[in-house]
Amino acid sequence: MNSLEIDLGEGDAGFVLGEGPVGILLIHGLTGTPTELRQVAKGLAKAGNCTVYVPTLAGHCGGNSDLQATGWLDWYEGVRKTFAQVKQRHAQVFVGGLSMGAVMSMYVAAEHPGQVAGLLMYSTTLKYDGWSIHKLAFLTPLLMKIPFGVHICRFEEKPPYGIKNERLRAIVERQMKEGHSSEAGLLTMEGITVRELHRMNAVVKKRMPEVKVPALVLHSIEDDITSRWNADYVERHLGGPVTKILLDNCYHMITVDLQYRRVIELSAEFVEQHTHAIEAPEDYRQRA
Repeated sequence: MNSLEIDLGEGDAGFVLGEGPVGILLIHGLTGTPTELRQVAKGLAKAGNCTVYVPTLAGHCGGNSDLQATGWLDWYEGVRKTFAQVKQRHAQVFVGGLSMGAVMSMYVAAEHPGQVAGLLMYSTTLKYDGWSIHKLAFLTPLLMKIPFGVHICRFEEKPPYGIKNERLRAIVERQMKEGHSSEAGLLTMEGITVRELHRMNAVVKKRMPEVKVPALVLHSIEDDITSRWNADYVERHLGGPVTKILLDNCYHMITVDLQYRRVIELSAEFVEQHTHAIEAPEDYRQRA
């Protein structure tokens, strides 16, 4: 498939896998990269009935200065462009993501009623309340409201980096410390970026009842970054039917951690269950 017609964001980290009639748009997390969704994308593409698109969010896969120059509406605008182009190719499009990407997938569905077939939500991050997060983190939103408070906040990723797999964790830690942001993401996050996440979450929470599409919500019971409260909140407030499944033996990065194969299996089953029978036109492959 020629991916040049699809806007995958800046740089070359974004990718397209598969050649199936069903479109799936996956959104990576805050300070993250498309790489964190590659295993799941490969697994879904291998199922044979879908094409998976994973763009790079604005300001990501570079340095902190690049990220601070953008806000959540910039991140969304890139996703919106990709979604519009994917929707032109596919009659049915599922949207999902990891962490902040899962939250943004709900916003896509709210902004495009009737156009999203379903949501694939991995480790949804509405608030940082996992077991590795400092107990005073709940004060962060208050600090953000103090003049110049946003400029004195700086958050650094700490072990286990959302990964229970010790071998993979060591690789990711080395890549982050060596500055390979396009592969492993950023090691630090500035207060300005956290403020943008809080702003987006506030908007999405208000619009969740509008989202009537079915959603698959996968969350680890051992999540070090965001507790299962996040998944429970989605289950209670989303307007459509929610299938919530809690995973064990993994941390926040469930798309790459020890249970990533289970994530692929559950996602593929969900997509198949909610895909309506369609007849691809004879020239589909030529158009794609």
